[in-house]
Amino acid sequence: MLSYYSKLRPYALLICIVLPMSGHGMAEQQELAESTAAHFASLALACVDREYPNQIRHVMTSDDDAGTPRQLTPAFYGCFDWHSAVHGHWLLVRLSRWFPEAEFAADARKKLAANLTRDKLLAEAAYMAHPERAGFQRPYGLAWLLQLVTELDEWDDPQGNQWREWLQPAKAIAVQRLHDWIPLLHYPIRDGEHSQTAFAFGLIHDYAAQSGDEQTRALLEDAARRFYLDDRNCPLDWEPSGHDFLSPCLAEADFMRRVLAPEDFAEWLTGFLPRIGQPGWLAVATVTDREDGKLAHIDGLNLSRAWMLSGMAIGLPANDDRQQALLDAAGAHQEAGLEGVTDEFYAGSHWLASFATYLTTGRFSIRSKRH
Repeated sequence: MLSYYSKLRPYALLICIVLPMSGHGMAEQQELAESTAAHFASLALACVDREYPNQIRHVMTSDDDAGTPRQLTPAFYGCFDWHSAVHGHWLLVRLSRWFPEAEFAADARKKLAANLTRDKLLAEAAYMAHPERAGFQRPYGLAWLLQLVTELDEWDDPQGNQWREWLQPAKAIAVQRLHDWIPLLHYPIRDGEHSQTAFAFGLIHDYAAQSGDEQTRALLEDAARRFYLDDRNCPLDWEPSGHDFLSPCLAEADFMRRVLAPEDFAEWLTGFLPRIGQPGWLAVATVTDREDGKLAHIDGLNLSRAWMLSGMAIGLPANDDRQQALLDAAGAHQEAGLEGVTDEFYAGSHWLASFATYLTTGRFSIRSKRH
């Protein structure tokens, strides 16, 4: 089961052993090279306090609402857009946890401390709380904000504990926005970009499980059954669309493995993706222009497909024959996606390292925690 990782060339970055466990699930052991982690961290360090270029989505009710990114959202103003700034901070927290003695960890702490201050995070909460901004960063950015809270919650660190405490007002608003919205959502959102529900629900479910937020967890599991439980024959051949960085089919399956028992997930997956393992069932996606911000999304698609495929394998019973096909496909997608994680073009460098970190540190699996 190691064969697909032997193909990996970029940065010689990852050794991952995936072994069946007795009972159900998978056991994972992962080691990320510090040099690779430093590379990923360097991309986030270069953008979390870089204000321009910037794409803001800002609802204004008067001239008084005009402002620069730093004035509007003083903590998460960098990395081209708000959600990328949020998961750039998540990356720095995660890699600082994994490599506390690394040189980049000291730089990461400095930038985190500069942005995650009490006053700046209160300003973020005030911005989010505006009544005309009920849809702000919903659901993708809110999911990453909760993932940042989750990462800090898992980190036994005095400074991290302070940042987590100061994030509580923004977190409370994010959770309330989702609680207000999800029960009213009559249909899932199945696109391959930021508005997709399945991917965001997966991240939010992980937050709820880690934090013990049973109300949010129950809300998501109800949504899973309303939106996805009866789905069959997902049209994987229709993917990807040209600007996708998320797979509608795989993200749904990766969410459902979180809410279904392994045997139930196996049965559901048979009806949902019946061609797993057949010749040509899932080709690696092709990137044509990494300088174009939308076309560079395809690198992110390959990375997110890799962790979703791995997550699906984890969700199956240990004796399920589809695990190997899922893991082989994950390895091919990982190799392709990591080729785009460079500093050559800001279109990708402002966000792809977060996806690479999520994948290569096994964040998609609760069995990959480090403290």
